[in-house]
Amino acid sequence: MSMLAGATLMASTLLGAAPAPAAPSHAPAADSAAPPAEFGTDWHDPLTAAPPVTAPDDAKSCDITVAEAQFRDFTPYKGTYTPPRGCGDRWSKVVLRLDGKVKGRQFDRLGYLHIGGVEVFRTSTPQPSPDGIEWSVEKDVTRYSDTFRQSQDVEMLIGNVVDDTYTGIIDVKVTLTFYEGRPAATTPDRVLTLQDGTLTTPRNSERIVAEVYATGSGGGCEEYWYLTVPETAPYSCKADDGPYREVQIKVDGQLAGIATPFPTVWTGGWSNPFLWYVIPGPRAFDIKPIEYDLTPFAGLLNDGRPHRIEVSVAGVPEGQPGWSTPVNVLVQQDAKSRQVTGKLTAHKAGDLANSSTYTPGSEHRLDTDAGHRLTVSGYVDTSHGRVTTTVSRKLANKSVHRWTDGEATDALKATWTDFETVTVDGRGPAKSTRTHRTYTMDGTTTLGAGDRLRTVMSLVDRATILETRGGRRTAWSRLDDSYAGDATYTANVPRDQRHAVGTTSERYRMYGSDGCYDRSLVTVQGTLTEDRDGC
Repeated sequence: MSMLAGATLMASTLLGAAPAPAAPSHAPAADSAAPPAEFGTDWHDPLTAAPPVTAPDDAKSCDITVAEAQFRDFTPYKGTYTPPRGCGDRWSKVVLRLDGKVKGRQFDRLGYLHIGGVEVFRTSTPQPSPDGIEWSVEKDVTRYSDTFRQSQDVEMLIGNVVDDTYTGIIDVKVTLTFYEGRPAATTPDRVLTLQDGTLTTPRNSERIVAEVYATGSGGGCEEYWYLTVPETAPYSCKADDGPYREVQIKVDGQLAGIATPFPTVWTGGWSNPFLWYVIPGPRAFDIKPIEYDLTPFAGLLNDGRPHRIEVSVAGVPEGQPGWSTPVNVLVQQDAKSRQVTGKLTAHKAGDLANSSTYTPGSEHRLDTDAGHRLTVSGYVDTSHGRVTTTVSRKLANKSVHRWTDGEATDALKATWTDFETVTVDGRGPAKSTRTHRTYTMDGTTTLGAGDRLRTVMSLVDRATILETRGGRRTAWSRLDDSYAGDATYTANVPRDQRHAVGTTSERYRMYGSDGCYDRSLVTVQGTLTEDRDGC
């Protein structure tokens, strides 16, 4: 069964963060309720194994409510943000928290929060039980401190449909907690948005980073971009160049950054919401922005004039909707200079390699092998000397998509890698940050006898970061967020006749020079049966 053929059974996303925070204490499996024989009308509230946002010790804090709304349609919430009183205007950390609840029947929905036009939060929602669920999401938003220092307009939307069938009203409250203290040296001085597609930076910008909240969504084929096939292959989702997608950013028409989008699966994905009722897939509640270091272009951007910034997704068929790519630009300034001048000194873009080979048969097969490389380098003359920044990025994707006639069996095994090196060479030894991201997906959906639909799925989000100075390691970290699920139900029948069963699990590991975090969750038929710490 194709992903789209199951649209009436799965959740379709309409117009969207960080994972739900860990519980204060982790109950051992022995203390958890015994799972039922099959899913009932209620299940455990959604949660993830990811760590909560840590709060500074003994720091004075202030809380304010940013938005409080019930989303029934596509009318955005609009309000006004006012900076907190009593915690100054410099903060060591700012934490956003969303608390939500919904009951009845509802698809998953995408949502966003804008403060002063800056997208500070993008999320998706869980699907409710008839009896109702509650969930929480936390996100460190310290990087947007510049936006929070003055009154701003607020806009929030979780686009929703409520009628006689889809009864779930999404009720949310969003708060910000400000912790008084000295900001980290890496906190941006300015947070900018594009004006009619152009960017005008302060003339003393020393470091410029663009972030793009890229999401393929909308319930159409770009929600499952990794499954699309060329026109020559008999499958329900078509794309001229196959399933390879790449999020590109350009400055005045020149390619300035490339990145691999994360293959997010929303909480109704792969025709089987029973996989995601309690534990969502990685990043489903935490839609992380893609970051591009544009510092090599600072010499160009700092001339006081507007420059065109364009974001596009390579591989999307021309004229086809389905991607949202809002942009923020984070700037660090040289406080001792009125203008920072510089020059782009090197720009080397490789050819985008993209090969999709279709093999017909009783089981159709599409093999994809794609990738791209880009290296840019430039310098800025600052008050503390000339600083050269070199950014190199190498992307690769290999996938095998198999399906049968009628798409009763539909399977994908895919790996994406995104290897980035940023080297900053100025006064003193050169500093380098190497980030190696790997995303994997291995899933199969089968519609068998008696309309029993089974989906087996694994998703992995991995990243290794190594920081060096003068060739010597100064910091490192490794992330491994792994999800696995196996769920079966009877399709094409009323909800109370589905006789669904399912087991899901997640293990989130983060370790390195800053310590260790390791948490594992297991659910059976929507009941939490294991919640363990590994460190």
